[in-house]
Amino acid sequence: MQQRMLGKSGIAVSALGYGAMSFSDFYGKTTEEASHAVLDAMIETGVTHLDTSNIYGNGRSETWIGSYLARNPAARDRFVIATKAGISKDAEGRRCFDNTPTHLEGELDKSLQKLGVDHVDLFYVHRRQEDLPIEEVTETLARLKAKGKTRAIGFSEIAPSSLRRAAAVAPIDAVQSEYSLQTRSPELGLVQTCAELGTALVAFSPVGRSLLTDAPIRPDRRGEVAFLKSNPRFMPGNHEANLEITDRFRALAADMGEPAAALAIAWLLAQGDHILPIPGTRSVQHFHEAVRGTEIALTAGDIARIESVLPVGWAHGDRYDTVQWVGPERYC
Repeated sequence: MQQRMLGKSGIAVSALGYGAMSFSDFYGKTTEEASHAVLDAMIETGVTHLDTSNIYGNGRSETWIGSYLARNPAARDRFVIATKAGISKDAEGRRCFDNTPTHLEGELDKSLQKLGVDHVDLFYVHRRQEDLPIEEVTETLARLKAKGKTRAIGFSEIAPSSLRRAAAVAPIDAVQSEYSLQTRSPELGLVQTCAELGTALVAFSPVGRSLLTDAPIRPDRRGEVAFLKSNPRFMPGNHEANLEITDRFRALAADMGEPAAALAIAWLLAQGDHILPIPGTRSVQHFHEAVRGTEIALTAGDIARIESVLPVGWAHGDRYDTVQWVGPERYC
């Protein structure tokens, strides 16, 4: 497994990581046993980058990682563990964002307890609190790093301008954002700014929430996933159009003798040495298809063929609806 650096932290990670939101029921029902099987597959294939959050499955993702580590103590040294905090609820139970020092450290302490570790390798602010300057939040993250509770720090879904402000206070090791052949907005500043500042760009949903795989979610199944019921790219009309377009990508992958997911991962890795895709799946088979992407060396001609079937802007519908857009910073 090829290695890449996690920003300027000095931490090496596998070029491919794993997004453990799939240890919740976000994309469908799963079990602790199935989740542990994915962790076994990570160790077998040399995938070290393990990404989770305190809110995935209301803490279940972290708890299941913790139970795995408890059964396999040596596995702690095989994983580079990232988690996040900053999404909370107000007194009325409504979703809000809290980046205050007390909240972030308190939630990190809870995460450490669920994971059964004394520190994580990377700690992100999951969503920015608009009325709190990012400089102050960065100072909080730097203090947590100085205390030894995390080895590296980052932000999720921030704009390039916010990254520059944060990086003026302390090195930002990673920024997490949706990036794939389906969602290319990071190329309008975030990819470049991360490269300039020495920050890793951790790409979630790198296979387009299944649309860039050989087993995309079909219209008769979108009702099974709450997130997709209102997501514009999976709305009636848009969903069918996106499936028709990505059929061309699946055909190209088959012609090249590769799984579609592997080709999508290979394309992302070719966009820069600082790009770190973290696909999530409940299937060990699908996980291995993503791993295959790290073994494919695309030529300039290959990339041109891929982008000819999926040109910039091909997707029908926005990546989020109005409610889903609350929190991520829009910069283009």
